[in-house]
Amino acid sequence: MLLARPRLVVAATGALLVFCSFYLLRPHQQLPRFSFSVGGPPSSSIKTTNKPYGRDYKGHAEPADINRVANGTLGFGKVFIVGLPERTDKRDAMALASSLTGFDIDWVDGVRGETIPNKAVPFGTNRKKLRETNLGSWRGHMNAIKRVLEESLDSALIMEDDMDWDVRLKPQLELTAAGPFPENLEENLDASVDDDTDYGLQAMARKFTILGDATVPSHAHLTGIVDFAQHPEHTRWVHVTAAPICTFAYAVSRRGAHKILYDLSVDRLVGPFDNALAWLCRRAVGSWRGLGRGEDPDSLGDRGLDAKCLSVTPPLFFHHKAKGLVNADSDIHNYGGGDGGDDSEEGASEKPPPEMREKGTTENIVWSARLNIANMIADREMESQW
Repeated sequence: MLLARPRLVVAATGALLVFCSFYLLRPHQQLPRFSFSVGGPPSSSIKTTNKPYGRDYKGHAEPADINRVANGTLGFGKVFIVGLPERTDKRDAMALASSLTGFDIDWVDGVRGETIPNKAVPFGTNRKKLRETNLGSWRGHMNAIKRVLEESLDSALIMEDDMDWDVRLKPQLELTAAGPFPENLEENLDASVDDDTDYGLQAMARKFTILGDATVPSHAHLTGIVDFAQHPEHTRWVHVTAAPICTFAYAVSRRGAHKILYDLSVDRLVGPFDNALAWLCRRAVGSWRGLGRGEDPDSLGDRGLDAKCLSVTPPLFFHHKAKGLVNADSDIHNYGGGDGGDDSEEGASEKPPPEMREKGTTENIVWSARLNIANMIADREMESQW
């Protein structure tokens, strides 16, 4: 989910949400109205006077409330990036990409697991099995979620520090933002909506389908477990999910932040952060359907948590594999051989050379913001990855 309102709880966006295909029901193609074209095959032609990115892009969708996604925080209270302070390479790249596409970011320092005392490790955690890198990743995300509460934000978008997105992110968000709010669809306009309820989610008994989306790669270039070939080219969905995979980028409301911080920290922790978040979503699905059937809420539910999780498939965010050291991709896992250390270290000549990548790449993103930084600076046409 990409536009968070207070009554929405958890939105796992940017993940490879594949198992959620079990929960995709009949499609709906009702879209917000635009004064510009978003259809047609991908093209790199852009008139610099009508750029779909940057600070001057104000949005074109109706209802006008959806245009919040074109503001400096993409419609959220803040956009947080979680990353280790010493990864200045990633911070420089994120600063450029976000500024040029037109939004502000706030950094949340990542945490090294070995700095966390045993007293601060949640109940139920097997520290050795979890590994220090996963423990540190979990704490970094908890610190970001805690910021939502400490700063009394209605919502926040939280990303990891290697994210990439399409240059046309704001127009993408205008399209996908209509999906979580079925009260805006024509058949629901006369329905009574109480902002203190979850009507919007309970009424979403279908997936929201966007057809002819030029920002979706062709089938030949899409990755994931979903069999995209069974659907029309350039199709994207907004849908309920019970199985988000990874936490590249996700949005939370304040209510959702309460539930995540309790379930994944104060009460317990049962695995890596992304797996634990998926379990929070998964446990709620059965009880949510029961509530929709009018069953007794006291006999259902997940200890009162019952997270409401939505997602977007294919994802709008994906981790970028930058040119340079392959093992620089992750601060949790070591890929690409070698340790990436200083060649002047004693014995360095005896180590196998680390694997290098000559050109950066990002899966599932057509006009990669990371790969088009120079083009945005120079007002040149965007380059498509395919």
